Amino acid sequence: MADWNDLRQQQTGFGSVPRAGDAVARQATYDMGLRAHMLKIYNYMTSGVLLTGIVALVAFTSGLAVSFASGPLMWLVALSPLAIVFAMSFGANRFSTATLQAMFWGFAALMGLSMSTIFLVFTGSSIAATFFATAGAFAGLSLYGYTTKKSLSGMGTFLIMGVVGLLIAMVLNIFLQSSALGLAISFIGVLIFAGLTAYDTQRLKEQYTVLRGSEFAGKAVVLGALTLYLDFINMFQFLLSFMGNRD
Repeated sequence: MADWNDLRQQQTGFGSVPRAGDAVARQATYDMGLRAHMLKIYNYMTSGVLLTGIVALVAFTSGLAVSFASGPLMWLVALSPLAIVFAMSFGANRFSTATLQAMFWGFAALMGLSMSTIFLVFTGSSIAATFFATAGAFAGLSLYGYTTKKSLSGMGTFLIMGVVGLLIAMVLNIFLQSSALGLAISFIGVLIFAGLTAYDTQRLKEQYTVLRGSEFAGKAVVLGALTLYLDFINMFQFLLSFMGNRD
């Protein structure tokens, strides 16, 4: 006669009692994968910021920044990164991972050309001080977004609406040329992108549950790096309005 007790002991489906060690091992594997995924995002994002800084400094020291400061070339340099962002965001499914990576590096380089003009306005020491202040704030906010158990999803909707309102105010101030409005825009911009840093970090962390092991995981790394890059750069630019000393 078959030993049904032995069969029941071997069952791992309905009615079986999972072993604690298996759950711990699965959680450990998940945590390792999540850390590796987020580390890739941070590495891409950091490399992109460094590339932007290097290109900006080279463009300034070589004199190219002066030619970007005025004329039609200024609009080409300023709008090209925006076009790449839209292409990456809306065409991610059509592009391969390698193509998205190339677009990300191209975007970071073009941003460097665009941002080289800040050296014509602000002192190098104040730019450096603002950069390190932004880096410290970004690290703390991203760490909060990664570790907090509180859901930031509700805040995300409010912040995205804030970005839209911020863009409208910036366009209006091009015509109004109000220093008070400009100061208010910079202050609000810092707060918005500080919040987005924490929100986007949590969102990227939560996406890993769905993306792990999928073909889109590699693309998600590049797109995630782009998101955090934009949070960092925007926070830096708005903060420079407060901390930057003009030449």
